[in-house]
Amino acid sequence: MFKQLREDVACVFERDPAARNTFEVLTTYPGVHAILHYRLANGLWRRGFKWLARLLSTFSRWLTGIEIHPGATIGRRFFIDHGMGVVIGETAEIGDDCTLYHGVTLGGTSWNKGKRHPTLQDGVVVGAGAKVLGPIVVGKNARIGSNAVVTKAVPEGATVVGIPGRIVRVAGKKKPLPEGTVRMAEKLGFDAYGIADGTPDPIARSIHNMMDHMDAVDSKIDRMCKALHQVGIHSCDDALPQLEREHFVSLGDLDDQQRSAGADSADDDMPETTNHNGPA
Repeated sequence: MFKQLREDVACVFERDPAARNTFEVLTTYPGVHAILHYRLANGLWRRGFKWLARLLSTFSRWLTGIEIHPGATIGRRFFIDHGMGVVIGETAEIGDDCTLYHGVTLGGTSWNKGKRHPTLQDGVVVGAGAKVLGPIVVGKNARIGSNAVVTKAVPEGATVVGIPGRIVRVAGKKKPLPEGTVRMAEKLGFDAYGIADGTPDPIARSIHNMMDHMDAVDSKIDRMCKALHQVGIHSCDDALPQLEREHFVSLGDLDDQQRSAGADSADDDMPETTNHNGPA
């Protein structure tokens, strides 16, 4: 029991930079209080003292704002950060090294008895306000974004966002950029960013698709111009205007330029000083 307590406290220091010392963690962290109460209530539950276990869990909810059913199964080094509003159902199963933030619900979608709550495998992180519902499995090291509503199984290492939850990234499945995207990036004169299929940024994904489309349009126009040239029509021979690189500067480069311009301006505004003491 004391070994488990040490692990519960140690994992706080690993995942919360605000933690300063063991005494502070033991006395002021509601997530730690809730897990300690749960472990005691779960022991009572498994020994048949179910009313007493529910009474203890109700007291814990009143004290910490975190409701963990004593029948839930929770592994080692479980951390609830902030914690207010967390609800964990009776048949929920949580593996080792999992982290929940405030407002998370591991709930059910059925009135039937039996397995009706989710299973989180080792290393899962669930963001603030997320709802994981039903007897689904969230794979190892998966990430659930804040306020997501997840009702379908999540593969190992995946990241899920939105309502309903959508998988936006799967570990180890990054695809190389299509040749068309790379060609168009070179033509525009700016970095081909880190855009890849499955990126969680919808704006970046839209730009990625636009560049693929632009490359296809360019290729089609080139073929049409060649065909017109062969029949003696030379209206396509005029060169297209060059694209200005500064119009496509990356945000990082723009930030560097602004900082550099600010430093130059500060140097210009600094008054000149004269050494009246003569040469050293």
